[in-house]
Amino acid sequence: MAALAWLLIPLFAAFGAAIWGSWATRNGTAGDVSELAGYARFREAMEKPHSGSDVV
Repeated sequence: MAALAWLLIPLFAAFGAAIWGSWATRNGTAGDVSELAGYARFREAMEKPHSGSDVV
């Protein structure tokens, strides 16, 4: 039974590494479009002239 346990440990490690590897190499470009759009809105807002109500 101990030999079976020693054989299962690397099997579980390989299975976990496969899951982690597939997660780490996933396509992460889907969120880039919305992030770039948000950055463009931020730049547009920062380029607008001030309203003149500078309250200090």
